[in-house]
Amino acid sequence: MDLGILIPLAPFIMVLGIIWLVNNRKLEEKRISATAEASSEKAAQYASQVTLLEDRVAVLERIVTDRGYDVATQIEALRDQREVEMRDSGTPLNIGQKEKA
Repeated sequence: MDLGILIPLAPFIMVLGIIWLVNNRKLEEKRISATAEASSEKAAQYASQVTLLEDRVAVLERIVTDRGYDVATQIEALRDQREVEMRDSGTPLNIGQKEKA
């Protein structure tokens, strides 16, 4: 290439390069802003879910630690009841034989 042609075009090429760089910078700033906005929305959603879960755990802790609520005894009672039902224990009825009054 002839250097005589590039010298007069150099200022125009520089201006085009500067415009391209400025536009790319603006696009990148918009991308960063959109990403930050989406991230903050997700963070708010997670925070509200964590708050709900903390409330639920607090309720469960109150239920379990309540003095009138004996979880272990109730679980054992359910196990005992299940064992009785599984063994089919009870007094068999002899329908063929009538009671004497």
